Amino acid sequence: MTVITHPRRKSRLAGMIDSPGGISVGVALEQARANIEGLRGRAMSVVDAGIEALEATPAPTSLAETPARLDQVYRAATSLLDAAGPFELFDLCRAAAGLCDLIGAIDPEQPFDWRIVTVHARSLRLLQTLPPEAVQERARILDSLNEVIERKLGQPG
Repeated sequence: MTVITHPRRKSRLAGMIDSPGGISVGVALEQARANIEGLRGRAMSVVDAGIEALEATPAPTSLAETPARLDQVYRAATSLLDAAGPFELFDLCRAAAGLCDLIGAIDPEQPFDWRIVTVHARSLRLLQTLPPEAVQERARILDSLNEVIERKLGQPG
């Protein structure tokens, strides 16, 4: 039996972990928040593009077109969700996630009420433009969207 050995090199990261010092968790979190905040403008552009994509996706003209159109809507909603999440835009995330949940739960081979996509797109646009202090208005919008989803899925509210 032959045993091949080679000297193990320690990675730079392992060296940093093993050495005393470094930064505190609080400082690391603050630096991470600052780094993320620097990406806010780009993320808000992605959110806006996601809403625009939802608004622009035409309703399918045939049952055969439905799966492709729903896929477009799903991709737009997930991109919006991915961009809004790190910035704690929970209302936008909840509305987009609800639309994704609905699309994931239905049979794409069956007719789909496209008004749901239109209502979600308009609601997302409204949530995007409402000031943060409009808590009650935001809650009403989200409750209404949730009602739509529950009715379409046949689940009791």
